[in-house]
Amino acid sequence: MMRFDTDWFKEISDTLTRNKSRSLLTGFGIFWGIFMLLAMMGGGNGLKDLLSSNFRGFATNSGFVVADLTSKPYKGFRKGRAWNLTLKDIEKLDQMIPELDVVTPLIADWGQNAVRGEREVQCYVSGVRADYVSVMEPRLRYGRYINNIDVSQKRHVCVIGKKIYNDLFPEGGDPCGQMIQIRGSYFRVAGVDFNAGNVSIGGPADETVILPISIVSSLLNRGNAIDLICMTAKPGKKISAVQGRIREIIARDHYIDPTDEAAIQMLDAEEIFSIVDNLFKGVNILVWLIGLGTLLAGAIGVSNIMMVTVKERTTEIGIRRAIGATPRMILTQIMSESVSLTILAGVLGILFSVFVLNIAELASTQDGILQAHFQIGFWPAVVVLLLLTVLGLLAGLAPATRAMNIKPVDAIRDE
Repeated sequence: MMRFDTDWFKEISDTLTRNKSRSLLTGFGIFWGIFMLLAMMGGGNGLKDLLSSNFRGFATNSGFVVADLTSKPYKGFRKGRAWNLTLKDIEKLDQMIPELDVVTPLIADWGQNAVRGEREVQCYVSGVRADYVSVMEPRLRYGRYINNIDVSQKRHVCVIGKKIYNDLFPEGGDPCGQMIQIRGSYFRVAGVDFNAGNVSIGGPADETVILPISIVSSLLNRGNAIDLICMTAKPGKKISAVQGRIREIIARDHYIDPTDEAAIQMLDAEEIFSIVDNLFKGVNILVWLIGLGTLLAGAIGVSNIMMVTVKERTTEIGIRRAIGATPRMILTQIMSESVSLTILAGVLGILFSVFVLNIAELASTQDGILQAHFQIGFWPAVVVLLLLTVLGLLAGLAPATRAMNIKPVDAIRDE
């Protein structure tokens, strides 16, 4: 019996030649489906990184408390009363709520000017303690951050943001040890924070000058009053679980109704991060649905092409059956052509999507630092290839079954 030899490359070439327009259209459909799927996956990851970069440095388990006018009368005090958070509130929260890891104060002063020689730039001023790094982590390019000795000894040192550094030190280089002037006082630069986050409690990180809180309190004559209480929860704990107790402790000392949420305003950063994560989980599901739908349409196109191919090659298949080709050989031939067409278009789609996503990554690079990861990983690409193989097999199943059922006598009669 004559052995039936299958040549994958020749067969797929014959298929493409016989049905050039349909093959190109279907191949483009698979190519576009793969590109859309991977591009949207990579784009979704990149957009998530870009959005997260606005919160870069923020502790995901952080919370903040700010004082505002009271909206309810309480114990003889009228509503609309102004009040201030104090350092005493920091001590009580730290002692009475063990779920909190770090409780630290912040004093903010907006609309100041930082001056160096003839150069001047508007800035935000934030007075913090050394443990503020647990709430907002800096990305130091030069020098160091504020430490406990700076606070206790009221040292005139500062950490400046990226924009302030670029404006006051256009010559570049390490500015540590040089002096700048704020509110008529001189401060020695101790560090430069290149944190590019656009969201900050005291102002944009790149436009902020960080000073020891003891110095800012003296400059502004604030005494024990502070603007914000910043805190982080211990691992496994949530700020939202202790918000009620935080309100009660603060309200008791300041004669405020514990239910007055307008007076004691709280921000839970964990809720914000949870919203962002859930948003992109939904986006990823939508991406997969759209991509899989496009791929399924392409697979149906491949199946239709193979059906037309089998019909046009009825006589050829019948002759091969007559000279010894088994049904299994015919099945292998048709299935291999289907898988080859699918994988060929899919691999081209993967390569093109990798190229486009690489350009997107290059465009998101700033100061030599990659801001967002658009590129897909290795395993997602492997999963897509396996998916393409399965779709190719399914697309070729019906045409292959039809080809196996062709009898030599019927093929000759059809001719």
